Amino acid sequence: MRSLVRLFALVALLASPALAWEHWGGDRGGMRFSPLAQITPDNVGNLVRAWEFRTGDLDRRAPEIMKRTKFQATPLFVEDSLIFCSPFNEVIALDPGTGSQKWRYDPKIATSQRPANRYNCRGVAYWVDPQAGEGAACRARIFMGTNDVRVIALDARTGIPCADFGSNGEVRLEVPPLEWPGEFQITSAPVVVGGVVVVGSAIADNRRVEAPSGTVRAFDAKTGKLRWAFDPLVHGGVIAGHANVWAPMSADEERGLVFLPTSSPSPDFWGGKRPGNNEHANSVVALRAGSGELVWSFQTVHHDVWDYDLPAQPTLARIDTGDGQRDVVIQPTKQGFVFVLDRDTGKPIWPVEERAVPQGGAEGEQLSPTQPFPTHVPALLPQRISADDVFGLIPFRDRAVCRAQVEAARNDGLYTPPSTRGTVVFPMTGGGVNWGGAAFDPVNQILYANTSRAIHIVKLLPRAQTLGFNPPPGHDFGQQLGAPFAMTRALATSPLGLPCNKPPWGEMVAVDLKAGKILWRSRVGTTEDRAPLGIAFHWGTPLVNGLVITAGGLAFTGAMDAYLRAFNARTGEELWQGRLPVPGVANPMTYLWKGEQYVAIGAGGHSESGTTIGDSVVAFRLPRPGEAPSLWSRTIDRPGGRFIGMAIAASLVLLLLAITIWRWRRRRRAPSVR
Repeated sequence: MRSLVRLFALVALLASPALAWEHWGGDRGGMRFSPLAQITPDNVGNLVRAWEFRTGDLDRRAPEIMKRTKFQATPLFVEDSLIFCSPFNEVIALDPGTGSQKWRYDPKIATSQRPANRYNCRGVAYWVDPQAGEGAACRARIFMGTNDVRVIALDARTGIPCADFGSNGEVRLEVPPLEWPGEFQITSAPVVVGGVVVVGSAIADNRRVEAPSGTVRAFDAKTGKLRWAFDPLVHGGVIAGHANVWAPMSADEERGLVFLPTSSPSPDFWGGKRPGNNEHANSVVALRAGSGELVWSFQTVHHDVWDYDLPAQPTLARIDTGDGQRDVVIQPTKQGFVFVLDRDTGKPIWPVEERAVPQGGAEGEQLSPTQPFPTHVPALLPQRISADDVFGLIPFRDRAVCRAQVEAARNDGLYTPPSTRGTVVFPMTGGGVNWGGAAFDPVNQILYANTSRAIHIVKLLPRAQTLGFNPPPGHDFGQQLGAPFAMTRALATSPLGLPCNKPPWGEMVAVDLKAGKILWRSRVGTTEDRAPLGIAFHWGTPLVNGLVITAGGLAFTGAMDAYLRAFNARTGEELWQGRLPVPGVANPMTYLWKGEQYVAIGAGGHSESGTTIGDSVVAFRLPRPGEAPSLWSRTIDRPGGRFIGMAIAASLVLLLLAITIWRWRRRRRAPSVR
């Protein structure tokens, strides 16, 4: 029976438009699954680089501007084109087989606005007007939200603005007064459902209590007229700022629903002026797409003071729960939780327990005594770290420094409240599953997710101590104006700059949802592009980006090093690496063009992590008859590679140890100078 179910699921997928990539997450529900099976574990090692396209930003923009960018776009494959947006909201259409430019639209974003979330555009949305005649202008439309808060509609065939949408193809959002132009942006792709375009927003964190609201807006896809606006906190009975939807949204066309992953209220780390659970913040919220009416809401964190907002697109899937097939919403979190909710009611499919969590917040704080914990699906990563668990290449130097950082801070486990002493936040505020979201194989009923592991130390600063305060290097500083405390946040790292928690720092995880069982874990990424001499320790890199799963049995993902990787989706074994010009910290996608399967990814680096910055989209495919092997492609012999890596690591540790002892002995012999 299970085999028949899988067969029918695969037939349905092959008969659907999924052979294209019409939405940011592959489909409106963000499953990131493709029924394409031309590339398999047996032949993936033969992949060649098909083409590389450069947007030209590196050549045309000043270096200081490029340092404020994130190239996180996933191309759509629609209208016989690959269509994506650059960090500066230029929309570009490429030939799928050659990567040559077909058209380009530049909205002329000002580069003086100092965007809080850097210049970023994760993707665009596609919609076909069912009432327009074949060949009519703007029958097929591309929608994009911009860094300067516009919503733009373009003809998907030509890139020409749709004159009937707003004013000459654009609508400018009405937002409250801002501290500076870059405080408010749109960075994730809109969703289109039932002829309505829905957009969220990205807003600067930790600036002030009276911050802009996180209102979600919907516009008529034809005219651009505002159809509705939904402020999560106002509808939850709280007057406060943020709870915005900066992450990608999902939609169910048949039900006419749009699903919002909301963020935390402002400011992130002190909530004394927003008492209660702050309902509809930190929640999966289902709205009627046509009216904005609230259908249901499920909160994953009560009264958030840890920046544990929902960063990932809700994944819409149909799963076998053991009691029959159910349409569900799967929501992964920064903490590594996976909540599985009924799509019609928002009720958990499996029990979620309210458990007591650490108390004793800062002065004026009103913490929730409990937090929700899923009981069926295990956490995707550890949620507690002690001083005994820290990592360091040199035990009495690096490890000692890391141990001191953890010991000095308050550390009572998950949901330890921020404090003036400093608090360990683990998983970190950018940990667990981030904006790349999860992927779901509907045939084999397996969920896949990239995860990150690192420690944040968050410290509250009494207002009197902030006058003239300059944060140490590597520390984020938030004024939290209107609150009695400002805040600093820093990664816990060793003197060598390595995370203080033990590797892996980035890992792909596969989960059998029905059984509530983790099937495998696989480290993703090495230190090759960051360590001296290109030493490739197989420790994993942080993975804010997502992955794509194929019916061919593969999982493709990028990382913080400059490779696109393929893993065996059944076992987690790494099979292949394709070299990129810079790290591909974006979600890959796959498509079929003239009988050939391609895998493409945006390669622009990650400015916040200090990688090399780029402006490329790169595509790979299987070789054609007589085509030479690619110098940009290599298979993985992990056992041998691990042995070599361990040998190099041991040699490096011994070298560092010798240097440290030599320097210590010299200091002992040197006369004291006063």
